[in-house]
Formats: sequence, C-alpha cells, structure tokens
Amino acid sequence: MLKSFFIRANKDETNIKKGKKMARKLLIAGNWKMNGLLKDGVDLAKGVAAEVKSLGKTDLEFLVCPPFPILTFVKKALRGAKVALGAQDCHFDVKGAHTGDVSPVMLTDVGCTYVILGHSERRADHDESNELISKKTIAAHQNGLKTIVCIGETEAERDEGKTIDVCTKQILGSVPSCADAKNTVIAYEPVWAIGTGKTPTSKDVQEVHAAIRKVLSKKLGKSIANKMRILYGGSVKPSNAKEFLSLEDVDGALIGGASLKVEDFLGIAKNAVK
Repeated sequence: MLKSFFIRANKDETNIKKGKKMARKLLIAGNWKMNGLLKDGVDLAKGVAAEVKSLGKTDLEFLVCPPFPILTFVKKALRGAKVALGAQDCHFDVKGAHTGDVSPVMLTDVGCTYVILGHSERRADHDESNELISKKTIAAHQNGLKTIVCIGETEAERDEGKTIDVCTKQILGSVPSCADAKNTVIAYEPVWAIGTGKTPTSKDVQEVHAAIRKVLSKKLGKSIANKMRILYGGSVKPSNAKEFLSLEDVDGALIGGASLKVEDFLGIAKNAVK
C-alpha cells in the first residue's frame, strides 16, 4: 500500500533503536469538533479534570479543544487539573472586518494555549489551502499559541499510492519555517480513518510517521524534527491506543469522537506507553 520510500525513510531516518521511544512527552488531545452545548461541555470538562487529577503525576500532557462558544466555561471547569485548553481554528489577523472569525489574540485572552489548524474537515469544508494554513500558523505563533497542524490523505489518494506525496506537500506548504518543537505539533490523520472505524495497521502508521519526520528534518533540520511531536488521529479508541502509542514515531493522539466520553478519552491515555 505504501511506497518503498516509506521503508527507506524508516530505515535511514529512525533516530532511536527499535522498541525505545525518544523522550518526547506524549500529548493526548481531544478535538470536540462541533459537539456539546454548554452543560454538556462543562460536564465533560469536569469529568476529564477529575480523572486527570486522579492519575496523579504523569508523563502525559492533556489537551481539550471545545467549540468556540464554550471555551471560557470549559476553562473554568478544568481549573486545578493539568489539562490545557485549545481551539479548533483561528484567523491570521489579530482584529478587523472578518465576520464570523476568531483571532489568535482572542484565543489567548480566554486561556487557550493551543489551536488546531489545517484539519481535513477545514481543508474540505472551507477550501483551506496549505498557504492559508501556513499563514494562520505564523499568526498563532506570533501571538503565543502552540499549533497542531493536521495532514493526511483521502482514501482515493491512499489507494493510488499517493500518501507520501500528499503528506509531503501538506507539510512543506502548511508548516512555516518558524515552526519548532516548542510551538508546533504535527497530527497525521488519514482522512479515510476519521470517524469511520477504519484504521491503518500499526506498521503503516509507523512508516508514515517516520517519513513525516524525514520531511520535517529536511525542512526544519534534524534536531528540530527529532524533538517535534507527531500525533496519530483517526478512529483512535482505548482498544487500539496501546498499539499506536507504543510506536517509535507516534508521540500521542488527536482524538475525535472518543474524546466526547470521559471513560474513552482517559482510557486512551491510560494505554499510553511511558
């Protein structure tokens, strides 16, 4: 299914011995998408906060990204728990005549530290280009936000053997030169696996992530690429989390539907390999 380039990338660029992960802190991120009214969101946030507190000291980083209208309420509900708050998009301007948009400054003002950019649903539903995503990413960085830049191929592209080409073009076009391991996370989400219950094999995921790291190395330098976290997303659930999160180049998960249930979101986290 994958091109031989993936295998070469995995052999040539693997910076750790098999079975041993680098010291990149795993990020467990929940993308709530357009789900949750006020009470639902607050209850979910309180549940996540309570469970994260019960875990005690952990090597994991937690993040939830609710819809815009309930960000401030979710922030309050998370109080006292080590769970970061993120948004699902932002504009590239800090203010102006952009009806319906939200600026990065507005997000930091209500307590966000992360923003998701370039999600496949934004790329498809809003015709977002790589260039626009890069512009948004730069603006987010300039205004104190860490970014999760999403990439991934459609099922048709996968079947045509274009996974590597699609991911490479999206990285080169969407990730700006100012990106580094402190301000940027990459999320590989094969579009055909999002919300479908379908998942690639763990071998395929590792090969794609290793190839992504190689592209990042060429664009940003090997040192940055080796430290930058690459999340996997696409029908991640407690039953398959351990398999994916134990892979050498998988540094966490961007979770959609499963993040809407406390037991599933934390079930995935509990399967994370330290």
